[in-house]
Amino acid sequence: MTEKRTPFISVENVSKVFGGYAALSDVSLEIHQGEVLCLLGDNGAGKSTLIKVLSGFHQPTSGVIRVEGRVHPIKSPRDAADLGISTVHQFGGTFPLMSLERSFFVGLEPTKGWGPFKVFDRKKAGEIVVREMQAMGITRVTDGGRLVGSLSGGERQVSAIARAVYFGAKVLVLDEPTAALGVKESAHVLRIIMEAKNRGLAVVLVTHNVTHAMTVGDHFAILIHGKKADDFHEGERTREEITDLMAGGEAMAELEAELKAYRSRGNRPS
Repeated sequence: MTEKRTPFISVENVSKVFGGYAALSDVSLEIHQGEVLCLLGDNGAGKSTLIKVLSGFHQPTSGVIRVEGRVHPIKSPRDAADLGISTVHQFGGTFPLMSLERSFFVGLEPTKGWGPFKVFDRKKAGEIVVREMQAMGITRVTDGGRLVGSLSGGERQVSAIARAVYFGAKVLVLDEPTAALGVKESAHVLRIIMEAKNRGLAVVLVTHNVTHAMTVGDHFAILIHGKKADDFHEGERTREEITDLMAGGEAMAELEAELKAYRSRGNRPS
């Protein structure tokens, strides 16, 4: 019998209510290091609310979050960062008119000098950002002084992921990282996700792209209207089953049956 592993993060019966609207209802998830958890769902499914709870932007109305087996209320993004949870949003949280070296270290700048004479250590920052970007496969970045806006969308995503890894993230929450990217750039971001997994990080990939999810995912959860509709591991569902559930397959089947019966009576939809 395989011994059950303790998840790095355990989301237990979490609900989030805004006014009278339940954005999340009794959601439970396990997030393990060295695995990719794909959080799937259509628009309005509750994915964004859940990652904001994990990131400390929202506090759950009910339920608890455990980190390494202990209850840890995440009351702010700083709390999340202190626990090793780093969220990378769709456009990487980057600043187009800022240099790579500044963007990479924003808020955590290396300095040189003493006391009131401390200044940003541009040389050190530039060397680090070039090294980290190249380690992630972006070999054309050779100057940390270039503007973030000169990078492609995929490269900005990689920059944000590299920053999170450099500063010790244990959990990477990636919010639709391939949504605005072409095929080649998406493939590169997916390779970076696999690299993060191989380094032992836990990755939460938020997406509505079933193909991308199945390419890198180990564990999958589908949200529909704020509720967890399914929870399964690699190989336990087909692409068609996943797509059908996300699209509300049962509702579509009912509609098709109604139309068939309607037509059998000699009617036609207007």
